[in-house]
Amino acid sequence: MKYEMEELIPLVGWLAQKYTSGESTSVTYEKAEQLMEAVLYCIREAERETEYAVAAPERMTAEKIYHIGAEAVERKTKTALKLYHQILPEFHSYENQCLQDTMTKGIPEFFKWYDVRFAPQETILTLDYPVLKDLSAYTGIDCIFQWLVCIQYEQRFLRLFPESNIISILLRYDEEYRENIINLAEIFLFHFAGHLFAEKPFTGQQFDKTDYNKIKTVFQNESREDLKKEFKLALKLFLKGAGEEEPEMLSYLATASEEILVRMENASQNEKLEVLF
Repeated sequence: MKYEMEELIPLVGWLAQKYTSGESTSVTYEKAEQLMEAVLYCIREAERETEYAVAAPERMTAEKIYHIGAEAVERKTKTALKLYHQILPEFHSYENQCLQDTMTKGIPEFFKWYDVRFAPQETILTLDYPVLKDLSAYTGIDCIFQWLVCIQYEQRFLRLFPESNIISILLRYDEEYRENIINLAEIFLFHFAGHLFAEKPFTGQQFDKTDYNKIKTVFQNESREDLKKEFKLALKLFLKGAGEEEPEMLSYLATASEEILVRMENASQNEKLEVLF
């Protein structure tokens, strides 16, 4: 819902007064811009709220929807912090420095400096560790919360395997994985796909010529869309067998399938599967 500038400016003035502790509504142009972004961020947050969508058949005033959004931002910040503390006790970086630093150094700094009232739109961090979901459309606490949800799914997935197995696969993928900026779950999902299409149990890790030929045959005879469905079904059954039946977790992990299948198909066509597995 769009609001005219004359409806928004009084809110910026109100925030400016709060920012200056009631001494003035006069702030620098840069600060006024930041406060306007804060107002718009909260309004957008309110528009995402199910309660607002259901309970607002008529147009609300900018002031009312702003305050609904500001409260939503505060709730999400508390929820994100709670989620962070839920993940932390069993968190494992698998010796990847980027994941370790982002989770144990970056996220605490975000919660330390995040300004819920005057700059909710600021993400503060670059979130160097990449997740499988595109977060470019998110800022502020929305971005941090989405990132933490992704990390929770990845950690739950990786915990289903022995640590030694994970480290071994990561080292085979890249001997310098500890220092590189890579998504660990995607690498493991990549090997999951390899074992699936080679009809090879995860207990047998070393691939041979027979395995490569099986994978090559699969890509010659089946379309990528069919393989994506097969990959997602196998992943679903695996997660279900491990007691992980959350649909959102499956959907998140399955987003890696497109990139994985493209790389496997190219390697298969160019006789380079031994480079991947």
